[in-house]
Formats: sequence, C-alpha cells, structure tokens
Amino acid sequence: MGNFRTSAFVALLALVFGFIGAGAWQAVFGHQQTREYLLENPEILRDLADSYDRKQARERLADVEQDVFVPFPGAVLGNPQGKVTLVEFTDYGCTYCRQSRDHVAALVKANPDLKVVIREWPIFDGSEQAARMALAAARQGKFTAFHDAMFELGPPSEQSVLKAAAAAGIDMAQANAFMASKEADFELAKNMGLARQLAFTGTPSWVVGDQVLQGAVGEEKLAEAIAEARGS
Repeated sequence: MGNFRTSAFVALLALVFGFIGAGAWQAVFGHQQTREYLLENPEILRDLADSYDRKQARERLADVEQDVFVPFPGAVLGNPQGKVTLVEFTDYGCTYCRQSRDHVAALVKANPDLKVVIREWPIFDGSEQAARMALAAARQGKFTAFHDAMFELGPPSEQSVLKAAAAAGIDMAQANAFMASKEADFELAKNMGLARQLAFTGTPSWVVGDQVLQGAVGEEKLAEAIAEARGS
C-alpha cells in the first residue's frame, strides 16, 4: 500500500510538474522519504490536485479565449471599456446567480475599470425565455435594467419576464422579433458550447484573466482574481 501511495503521489507530480520534475523529486527524496513526507503533509495532495485542475482549466480556456471574452453586443455590466474583464455564465432561474448579483455589483462599484461580460446560459426549466429577452434588451441598450429587474422579480415565468421587460422599457415588437431569430438561437448555442468546452457543470461560472471558477465563490475570491488579472 505504501508503494502504491508513493507511486500515485509521483504520478500526480508528473502531471503537474512534468516527468522531469517528478524524477527530480524522487532523486532528492527517494521512495521512503516521499512516503513519509506525504503522510506528514497530506494537504500537499490537495494543493497539487488544485494546481493540476487550474492548469487544465487554463489549457481549455486558451482554446476558446477570444470567444469567451467578447460579449454579445450590449450584454455587459460595469465599464464597457474596462481594462479588466470578468465573464459570468448565468441563469435567471439559478438561486446562486441571484445571490452573486450583489457581489458583482459591489465589484463593479469598487473597480471602475471592470467590465462584466454576461453570458446567458439557461440551463434551468423555464429560463430560456428570460435569457432571450435579456439578449433582446442588450440589443436595445437596456440590458442592465432588465438584468436587475429579472433577478428582483424572482424565478423566471412568462409573467415575471414581461414585468421585467416593462420595467426596463423594452420595445416588445422588436424584442419578440429578435427572440425568435437565428441570432438569438446562435448566441445561446454558442454559450452552451463555450460552457461545455470549459467543463462547467452549472451556474454561476466565471472567467477572469486566466482563471476559471465555478459556483458562488463569493466576492472576496472574485476580487482576488480580478486583482491578479490586473497584475496588482
């Protein structure tokens, strides 16, 4: 069992640091020393696994980076010309997305150079109409108003979507035409494809700099990622 644990540890080192790095570790510490070190510091496996996950996420992001950071026209919160971009994959039916809205608002307030790109990813039942209306609102320059109203009105329904649209002052004739368009179909399909390529399993999910995050990670963690992306 000890040799198996050591081999697993070395294999993980190889994945994270490359086989040369793993070989160097073995050369310095040896099998027995490696096993003892691992038993005394089991948290290193977690740290190495996290490092490997981040490495894999960065590689996935590199394949789709240009598409991820370019918003659907108008689907932006904060500073549209901001130097730092935070991307959120979101769903109006997602409780954790609703909870994260205050965090995003606080980050926008604290970071005048922050652009928040919203990628509509309706994965909950009944959310697609809200996502399509949000894109229609973006086309009319009323995205922020609709986005805020939609979350304030609660879970998506035909009634809540129409109320949010009215609150945002959306031209419904134009909106209805857009919602049924191929352009709307393409954007939602594109966002789903990006989410899958990034291995996201739900909403909210985030991209900032070269970091990929999943879940309601909280304002502090997002702020740290933004600061790192800014280079401060």
